Amino acid sequence: MPGLPTRLCASGEKADWVFDEASEMLTVTAGPDTDMFVDPADGAATLTAPRLTGAVEGDFQLSARVRVGFGSVYDAGVLSLQADDRHWAKLCFEYSPQRTPMVVSVVTRGVSDDANGFVVEGDEVLLRISRLGAAYAFHASVDGGRFWQLIRYFDLDTTRPVEVGFEAQSPTGPGCTVTFSQISFLPNRLADLRDGS
Repeated sequence: MPGLPTRLCASGEKADWVFDEASEMLTVTAGPDTDMFVDPADGAATLTAPRLTGAVEGDFQLSARVRVGFGSVYDAGVLSLQADDRHWAKLCFEYSPQRTPMVVSVVTRGVSDDANGFVVEGDEVLLRISRLGAAYAFHASVDGGRFWQLIRYFDLDTTRPVEVGFEAQSPTGPGCTVTFSQISFLPNRLADLRDGS
């Protein structure tokens, strides 16, 4: 994909990833019962969501405008990080049980730690993943990237190489189509974690 310094490889349930060069948009449809979650209650793991990721070295910022065809609870478009099946994280634009689009984050270090961010008006939002040394930051923006709100700051507690990329999920529904546009990769460190600049 233009602008990304790595080859992306698919994992999870098979899905058709389509990149339109003219519009520079990446589209995928997740199938039914697809998710990435390791339940902290019993350790049960669902790792079926289709993902397209690649390894990146050093500090970086990956952002994209994420549009989701919401239909069922927990349908989501995602920017993701993954070292292995028990060390990964995802920044989601997700349909809540209240039928409201929300920014949600999940950090998995053995089991998943799930946290709601904020409600979004409409069916799209800007999401960003940044690496700062051994740590990662999740931000979201509703004003076109002029202001980024910090969602999560964390580490994955692993020394294994971490891949970054895109994901779609439909845990409770028949499927979900997600479009990623305005994809941007910057190979440099985020200047200010708290204001997102």
